Amino acid sequence: MAQYLISFNDEWVPEHTGEELGAKGIAGRAVIAEMEAAGVFVFSNGGIDASTAICSVEAKDGEPIFSDGPYVETKEHLGGFCVIDVPDDETARYWAGRLAVALDWPQEVHRFPSSERHNRPSETA
Repeated sequence: MAQYLISFNDEWVPEHTGEELGAKGIAGRAVIAEMEAAGVFVFSNGGIDASTAICSVEAKDGEPIFSDGPYVETKEHLGGFCVIDVPDDETARYWAGRLAVALDWPQEVHRFPSSERHNRPSETA
């Protein structure tokens, strides 16, 4: 099994009325309920955009430097995401497709690196 991030950028979502967004929320939650029933759902959250950014932080001379709002160079903002734990890329694509159809906006899929790759014996000793 591997974990996958299914996400979308806020800028990919066309303008919707409050009623339309409510209907999209119902449709998206129905897919999440199916993921839960299938035992693949890990975590999700949505409704985030540039207005929800608290700060940016970068390192300078070994110290964190905080600034208000999103990083200056950011042109797109994460709008929502879902983490699933499935056996393969095909299954991750299936669930991402279900969300894309339910929400009617694009989704992007990323596979998290396997934990074995990050926990090599020489690194954990």
